Amino acid sequence: MSAFANAARRRQAVAAGMRRRGLDALIVSDPRSIWYLSGVWNEPFERMYVLLLGSSGSGILFANRLFRVPELDMPLVWYSDADDAVALLAGSAALRGTVGVDGTWPSRFLLPLMQQRPDARFVPASSCVDEVRGRKDADEIALMQEASRINDVCMERAMAHVREGMSELELARYIDGQFRLEGADGPCFETIVSFGAHAADPHHSPDDTVLKDGDCVLVDMGCRKARYCSDMTRTNFFRSAPAHAARIHDIVRGAQEAACALVRPGVPLKDIDAAARDRIAAAGYGDYFTHRLGHFCGQDDHEPGDVSASSAIVAAEGMVFSIEPGIYLPGECGVRIEDLVLVTGDGCRPLNHVEHRWRIVGG
Repeated sequence: MSAFANAARRRQAVAAGMRRRGLDALIVSDPRSIWYLSGVWNEPFERMYVLLLGSSGSGILFANRLFRVPELDMPLVWYSDADDAVALLAGSAALRGTVGVDGTWPSRFLLPLMQQRPDARFVPASSCVDEVRGRKDADEIALMQEASRINDVCMERAMAHVREGMSELELARYIDGQFRLEGADGPCFETIVSFGAHAADPHHSPDDTVLKDGDCVLVDMGCRKARYCSDMTRTNFFRSAPAHAARIHDIVRGAQEAACALVRPGVPLKDIDAAARDRIAAAGYGDYFTHRLGHFCGQDDHEPGDVSASSAIVAAEGMVFSIEPGIYLPGECGVRIEDLVLVTGDGCRPLNHVEHRWRIVGG
């Protein structure tokens, strides 16, 4: 399918959501969503960049003349730095009635637009695009599978590279270099490498801490390939596995695999969270699983939509999200195991294939 046909199909899906919500127009400002719906990529920085969608699926792109728009299958409204971009948008006949606005559009544009168009009603409407982006099509799935393949390869290389005297930063930089050697565009978030007690901080930033015998080695890594992301975490042990830490690892692995086994269309995501959380709580570590079970992934490593106790989302074919339970014992260690999973027609397919069981590395 051509890029324009893909974009037009996606716009129609968003328009259907607009009609269900009673919207006449939708302002899309997230550059990734604009690319998704038009095939055009720009990083606008401080300038206004908007795709105005109608409830029929028609679109108008508003872009500064400094931006690059090589081809487009919809009307284009150019403006220069000398123009009042908001006034041009306000004057569009397509902006009328109840207007949805995505959550990324700055107030410096929205507030003047509201003043210039008091006849229109502006409402939050990120969900119109989020729910469509949340279900990946065949092209997106192929790209995410490739990004996850690269992640698998580089995780195995990282574990084989662990050495005595190595610091967290050294291992993180090695992983980032391997991403590019394997064909990725680079990491899609700061690579997390946590040794020993640092693994009790789920979002630890790697530093000069040097690996010691018996330390857990937690690596949370993801790369970007052709705009799409991967994400995976594994926890292993350097030279020896303390019995207490190994037991925690087994509990987390059981919780992760129990949650994955539940994933299929029609299952509430809060039930998937509960499958892992209940397993960890039953083992006596419920207070040490301190975050949601997972997040959606796609063009961004963390996209709207989560697998949590408060999620109202029901699993549907094409969704890709993480399953990443953890146990974090302050001052001691932490264990997290994470895969991305794709919801299929009758279950799910993990996008990652690195062994879940702990291993001894650097021995």
